[in-house]
Amino acid sequence: MTARILLADDHEIVREGVRALVQRREGFEVIGEAATGREAVELAKKLKPDLVVMDIGMPELNGLDATRQIKKLLPDAEVLIFTANETEEVVRQVFKSGARAYLLKMEANQHLLPALEMLLKRRTYFSSKVSEMIFAGCMHGVEDTSLTPRERETVQLIAEGRSNKEIAETFGISVKTVETHRAAIMRKLHLDSSASLVRYAIRNGIVQP
Repeated sequence: MTARILLADDHEIVREGVRALVQRREGFEVIGEAATGREAVELAKKLKPDLVVMDIGMPELNGLDATRQIKKLLPDAEVLIFTANETEEVVRQVFKSGARAYLLKMEANQHLLPALEMLLKRRTYFSSKVSEMIFAGCMHGVEDTSLTPRERETVQLIAEGRSNKEIAETFGISVKTVETHRAAIMRKLHLDSSASLVRYAIRNGIVQP
């Protein structure tokens, strides 16, 4: 059987590199490519891939929230998070998104194909570098300040420079409700300014710098 793969990354050159790696392996077929998180969700709904290779920092909808939506639509689809971000917060969010594999882009040549093969067997895959981060996070006992999917989407839109009115229109809610969500996010993350919120979004791969 041929494994049908969807690639999602906002950089065409990255998609080209991943496609070239994937096509080395007999039995793997790239059936679609997405440049935004929302496009990835729509293509997944339409094409029904077996595997999704997903970047985190994409416009419109970040890769983790796109993963959550894809897993809700297609529970049997397996997702590999493929990113340059390597913070402990990102690792926690990967676990919560429903993805079974997390790979740093610098490790693609060595680990991408083995990771996809493990996903086909319904098994998890983390490189040694990521595994060390997971272990360190558990040992440190870091406070969990994880955001809900809607809160992450809100952070992304704020960091992208959208106004409260634009965010309200996107979600179909009132401006007052957006203001309430925004204040709650700031309290949860212990932040005191929009600038610090943008830095948080960049550091945790919600948006690209």
